[in-house]
Amino acid sequence: MLSFLRSKSNGELNSFAFKAVSVLADGSQSRGLRSSFTNGVWIDKPLPLKASFKEIIDNIYMAMSMQVDFQTKKAVEVLNELNSWAEKETNGPINEALPAGSVDSLTGLIFANALHFKGTCNKKFDASKNKEYDFYLLDGGSVHIPFMTSEKKLCVCVYDGFKVLKLPYSQGEDKRRFSMYFFLPDSKDRLPALAEKVASEPRFLDRCLPSEAVQVGDFRIPKFKISFRIEVSEVLKGLGLVLPFSVGRTEMSLCISSIFHKSYIELVNKEGTEATSTSVVVWTAKSYHPPTNVIDFVADHPFMYLIREDMTEAVLFIRHVLNPLQAS
Repeated sequence: MLSFLRSKSNGELNSFAFKAVSVLADGSQSRGLRSSFTNGVWIDKPLPLKASFKEIIDNIYMAMSMQVDFQTKKAVEVLNELNSWAEKETNGPINEALPAGSVDSLTGLIFANALHFKGTCNKKFDASKNKEYDFYLLDGGSVHIPFMTSEKKLCVCVYDGFKVLKLPYSQGEDKRRFSMYFFLPDSKDRLPALAEKVASEPRFLDRCLPSEAVQVGDFRIPKFKISFRIEVSEVLKGLGLVLPFSVGRTEMSLCISSIFHKSYIELVNKEGTEATSTSVVVWTAKSYHPPTNVIDFVADHPFMYLIREDMTEAVLFIRHVLNPLQAS
């Protein structure tokens, strides 16, 4: 898994984590830009903590840590406390990071993080220009939804089989540089293949993210709002992360029983984007073709998007949209 995370050692991974947390956890707001990232650890009182583990929690992940009692009815109180913490840290949209019954007297440790982002696009969308068009689904059907448009000079790259759009967020006096990227396959049914490339090919993102503005002809992206929850233990096991789920195989004699992830993302009002998520652990592009003529970018079929802080290359959110009217 270290290689999957582009780290050669725990030390290198911790160094990147410290840098990312330092940048993303700012919490300040500048001209509509707001990004906050917080970690929390809830530890059962009888559980002995190694000094090295406590140091990483405090100094690398800058996590708030609390000794709690998971016994009997106290487990429910801890669950309610964590969900209140998640609602506060995500500014409201996520008020149930952990579902009922996910914490009990056998729980030894909970690690949670909450990420909130709100940004205003450099090129604002004029709501008066919104029009409804068809969005084509993977099953051959379609839905009629509002699309947005803006100025016609945008950062777009054209590759064999797909296009990439960059929408920078207003920076103000903030040193961080956030952008939203859309990956749009040329064919309506090619999103799964494109997503596989992004997930599996090293440095794929670095090779194909656009940086220069070009003249765009027909430009349309749909409005959408997505909220979903997933239990990701089996997904991580499928990626090869099996050791933490094995009883007695971790340094603290604990094993992870479940990992819950919940996200809320809204694109777009006329201003920009709001996105937030919580994760709770209960313990290649082919050839690039510079456009010679005006190009179109019409996201009227399934696509993928991500929000990234470009200085650290940290990806805050990555999702796909199969139907703008449904959670995805």
